[in-house]
Amino acid sequence: MAENLVSVRDLKVHFPLKRKGMFGERPIVHAVDGVDFDLERGRTFGLVGESGSGKTTTALAVMRLVKVTAGSIRMGNDELATMEGEELRKARSRFQMIFQDPYSSLNPRMRAGAIVREPMDLMGIGEADTRDRRVEELFASVGLRPEQTALFPHQFSGGQRQRIGVARALASRPDLIVCDEPVSALDVAIQAQTLNLLQRLQKEFGLTFLFISHDLGVVQHICDEIAVMYLGQIVEQTDRVTLFKRPLHPYTWALLSAVPSADPAIRETAERIRLTGDPPSPIDLPTGCRFAGRCPFAKEICSDKVPPLRELADGHRISCHLVDEQGNAPHHGQSAA
Repeated sequence: MAENLVSVRDLKVHFPLKRKGMFGERPIVHAVDGVDFDLERGRTFGLVGESGSGKTTTALAVMRLVKVTAGSIRMGNDELATMEGEELRKARSRFQMIFQDPYSSLNPRMRAGAIVREPMDLMGIGEADTRDRRVEELFASVGLRPEQTALFPHQFSGGQRQRIGVARALASRPDLIVCDEPVSALDVAIQAQTLNLLQRLQKEFGLTFLFISHDLGVVQHICDEIAVMYLGQIVEQTDRVTLFKRPLHPYTWALLSAVPSADPAIRETAERIRLTGDPPSPIDLPTGCRFAGRCPFAKEICSDKVPPLRELADGHRISCHLVDEQGNAPHHGQSAA
């Protein structure tokens, strides 16, 4: 059995809004609403879903960049969810983040070498007189030249800027790196180079990635395990191959059906599932399954009762009343690719 680096249990992140009127109740946005998953050391765990599904907020909560309302985030013997002050500051060297936008995530007034060195200075990592050498090593690791440490961010291309972001994330020698849509702002060819770089660095340094994306093609390329989120909850989780070959949740099936294909034969024969309506409000949640109002297979039980996230015999986790214990789903036998 692989070792778990991070274990998340019943994670909730709720954002209270302003009251409507002096005596009205305070509305609450249920951004993340009871999420469980484990990150195995040295592997890549993907969170996917539409905008507003809660995947980025989940990642920010693991990073302790948003306030955790309830639940547990354990990294080894450390409980991150309740850490504060100096204890949290010291723990931050163990988890770092690669941001979505390589243009806005780098300080334009700092030279590239100083950007990569900054985490080491802030966290007191290594001896001060060895940090510049460490920066040059990191530049080489991500495919940049040592002399480029003296350049400013505007003197790099988008792909090179993201490599600086990767080098900065590596500076503290973290166990976990959260990748928040790290290639969505890059050209397709540069996306592939960046993903290949991340995979090489993972093998070289034994990194663990929590990978956030709405692009299923990217997720299929890099992730080992994938969890699909809908309206603040995980509705399906399994390994990459199983998810793309045999999705069980109707929402996952609909997402996969929308993936474009370069194969003309697939494009002509594929059945596209068009979901009707919009997701429910995260403030006023439905009583049953949160996907029931948009599901083409929904039955009465779906609107009345919340489906638990249960694990089938093969380890496939699913939250759907209509999937039986043998993994038979209502859409099986229908094309979605």
